[in-house]
Amino acid sequence: MTNFFFVSLSFEPASAVWGDNALLSFAEAHAVIHLDKNKNLFRQVQTAARKLDGMSLQSIKLQGEAWDCELRWAFSQGLFNAKKGAKLHFGEIDEIQLQTLTSRKLIVEWVRNTINLGPEALSPELLCDKSADLIKHVLPDNNFIQYHIISGEQLNEQGFQGTYQVGKGSVRAPAMLQLDYNPTGDENAPVEYALVGKGITFDSGGYSLKPSAGMAVMKSDMGGAATLAGALALAIVNGLDKRVKLYLCCAENLVSGNAFKLGDVITYKNGVTAEVLNSDAEGRLVLADGLLAAQQDNPKKIIDAATLTGSAKMAVGRDYNCVLTMDDQFAQLASDSAKQSHEMLWRLPFEDFHLQQISSSFADIANIHSGEGMAGASTAAAFLAKFVKTPEKNWLHFDLSGSYQIGENGLWAAGGKGHGVMMISEILLA
Repeated sequence: MTNFFFVSLSFEPASAVWGDNALLSFAEAHAVIHLDKNKNLFRQVQTAARKLDGMSLQSIKLQGEAWDCELRWAFSQGLFNAKKGAKLHFGEIDEIQLQTLTSRKLIVEWVRNTINLGPEALSPELLCDKSADLIKHVLPDNNFIQYHIISGEQLNEQGFQGTYQVGKGSVRAPAMLQLDYNPTGDENAPVEYALVGKGITFDSGGYSLKPSAGMAVMKSDMGGAATLAGALALAIVNGLDKRVKLYLCCAENLVSGNAFKLGDVITYKNGVTAEVLNSDAEGRLVLADGLLAAQQDNPKKIIDAATLTGSAKMAVGRDYNCVLTMDDQFAQLASDSAKQSHEMLWRLPFEDFHLQQISSSFADIANIHSGEGMAGASTAAAFLAKFVKTPEKNWLHFDLSGSYQIGENGLWAAGGKGHGVMMISEILLA
């Protein structure tokens, strides 16, 4: 028999013995979270869960009628940690809520645990395999999906030069997952969404070598790929009835005698040439391949997601994800979806003039901005825009500054957060 520690909610203040405006009070094997109706309830519950996680409790059960589905989810998000997950009993709830929460927990924890894997445990090809397996897991009959993985020299032969060049410095081959979810059963059905994710399983910076502190967390540089795989899986569980294609561009960016170098010029399938001025700006090089592959199927809308720039993190920290787009209506859908999902999203500027700030003397574009004082996240989006047929509409670029937490804080444990999965799944279902 499990010995639970019980947690309940109250809208009454805690006794003064627990301190002024205390969030938590305790009795034997029981804690009460004291909520302030004038503040964000979701964040208060998530914060309380973080505090309880620090107490090393073996198993927690939620108790009482004040819990709703979203507050139970908030507690689960805060309780998780990289070593033991979130050992949580959601309490006495109906079957529909239990199924909703269980599916979220399985998929979001898959994202968090995958991001937390050490680089030796996750090669580019394995990331593709794991992502396809997640989709198959939520569709056990496999009736609606087809996929294949292009790897190593196949990428070179098929013209996916960005992914090939970035990954050729490693003995572990670069790879691209192309997955088609088509619940219509009609092979000619239009593709409603194309999802393109950055899957750099380890980023040394290449010859633009990162310092140790910056490199130590670069197992997380595949957060975009994991987030999109999770978002698609969650949308499928919640009844996605649209055709969606997923493209994950995966590589290790390492230093070797065969690695790509500064001054190299990469020629893409659409004829655009890109000069490498910084090998640590590799994410945009691989995403370009995914964007080109996606548009071969004429999708109605495109979403890409990547842990792309330090500039985004400098702008908003690790609490928010960033979105860049010229499509105001699409941006509003993203904002509304984030709010509905209790996730944090901030729109960064992206204008026509940013497209002129990535010039090169030796190619059509360079992979970093030229000149001083340029907006790094915006010019990264400008690079990607060169590989989108109509960048001014039906394209969202997510710079996932909030997908990974270097150290724990009041809301999140250290490591992968799964922040963005819920929001993107809501966009797909809208």
